[in-house]
Amino acid sequence: MTKVLQVRLDSETKAAADRLYADLGLDTSTAVRMFLQASLQANGLPFAVKRAFNPETEAALQEARDIAAGKIKAKGYKSVEEMFAELDAEIVKE
Repeated sequence: MTKVLQVRLDSETKAAADRLYADLGLDTSTAVRMFLQASLQANGLPFAVKRAFNPETEAALQEARDIAAGKIKAKGYKSVEEMFAELDAEIVKE
């Protein structure tokens, strides 16, 4: 037995999708069925979904990559206490 699935979207998106899928030899309904089958096979979305990081977070991630790659020398500590003592000293300086 089949069921009907209705999706609301703006007319421009619908028309663009119809053109795209027609160029691929598909109708939009077939493309949606393919997407749903691919989702079931992947046990999730069949593509990566990512949120862009803000510039500050992206800079921190790049710094971490650079440290891991040996491009930047990061200071090491022998203990957590040593690290916090240095951080406390920096705060007092400010």
